[in-house]
Amino acid sequence: MANVTFKGNPVTLLGNEVKVGDKAPNFSVLANDLSPVTLENTKGQVRLISAVPSLDTGVCDAETRRFNEEANSLGDVKVLTVSVDLPFAQKRWCGANGIENVQTLSDHRDLSFGEAYGVVIQELRLLARAVFVVDSSDTVTYVEYVSEATNHPNYEAALEAARNAK
Repeated sequence: MANVTFKGNPVTLLGNEVKVGDKAPNFSVLANDLSPVTLENTKGQVRLISAVPSLDTGVCDAETRRFNEEANSLGDVKVLTVSVDLPFAQKRWCGANGIENVQTLSDHRDLSFGEAYGVVIQELRLLARAVFVVDSSDTVTYVEYVSEATNHPNYEAALEAARNAK
């Protein structure tokens, strides 16, 4: 498993670490209207999936805004942000911040995404910060588990991987 800290303290990640070349694991999360969303819902598309601890924190806010701004330049790439925030809070946050190019998804119910992608922080029941790119054939082409959960991911590398995925 990836070694991750939260505010400098080591944390335990639960689930299965995902690696480049793996078949992307399926998951079940909730959209802002409480409807279920799975990986299958975006089958045949390139996906950039951003896992964040909470949209109500500075880095997660900035990260989601950045991916929202960059989404149009990615062409046909579907950009998803997953956190354990409640769907109602995600909807409110998106509306207040003009987020229209990123779909926020809640993993609060089952931690299905978090366990499938190895990003559940056991001590906090939050998701660790990570970015995954999944191509249209459901192969993982890019993975970054951010070593310090309060740091930003490598935006340029993730965006380049999304642009290059088929």
